[in-house]
Amino acid sequence: MSAAEPPLVIVEDLVKTYDDKVVLDRVSLHVDRGETLVVVGGSGAGKSTLIRQILGLEKPDSGRVVIDGVDIFSLGEVALLKARHTFALVFQNGALLDSMSVFDNVAFPLREELALRGAEVERRVMAKLEALSLSDARDKLPGQLSGGMVKRVGVARALVVEPEILLYDEPTTGLDPIMSRTVDHLIEEMRETFLVTSLVITHDMATAYEIADRVMLLENGVFVAEGPPEQFFASDNPTVRLFVDSSAIEPKKLAARRAGRKTPAQIRAALSSR
Repeated sequence: MSAAEPPLVIVEDLVKTYDDKVVLDRVSLHVDRGETLVVVGGSGAGKSTLIRQILGLEKPDSGRVVIDGVDIFSLGEVALLKARHTFALVFQNGALLDSMSVFDNVAFPLREELALRGAEVERRVMAKLEALSLSDARDKLPGQLSGGMVKRVGVARALVVEPEILLYDEPTTGLDPIMSRTVDHLIEEMRETFLVTSLVITHDMATAYEIADRVMLLENGVFVAEGPPEQFFASDNPTVRLFVDSSAIEPKKLAARRAGRKTPAQIRAALSSR
């Protein structure tokens, strides 16, 4: 991103309450184009509420969500629906339709949201299945897939609408450590292959260290710390230390996984030279 280019996502002084309980308390963040921002926090910290506000599914009590320069809560219903196409959400469990094949699951948003048909659907679905090594699974049902493949199909369905921003909601929940790292690699693969901007909501600190450009810690509806993973995990902030130490990960052992990791600018240059 050039120095003059504004962030793709800006959340500014967001407040959200439910039954007089403050869930988000003047929350602000930004996500630059091509950046992976990871928001960590425990259960009840406000992470899921934050996602709903960013997607425009709920209106905050106050504050703004600005996507590519547009305050989404200033939009009418039709314009807001169009703005939501900027995003694609990757659910915890893939959220696939059990009665549909892999191909039809991935094609679903093209047919239902964009009203595409025929050869264009075939082209776009197969391009994403091939990119994610899922071509051979096109006719399989979700029940015939491994957990890792279900995640990949969920990502393919999100990517098929060619969003500018991918939102991952607890992408490693319920997975064993090996499969969790596989999902981390997939998120990185999407960044390097498509240069998507990613916002990842998680409590998995290994994921945060491995894939983030920046990490932010949400605690009781407030961001209490942020920084690049190396800086964040070395913080002496008591709340950060409690969260990191309780996760039992060893950042030094994870550091090698970030060796050679490309910046968004490097990825953009590589893609433009193809």
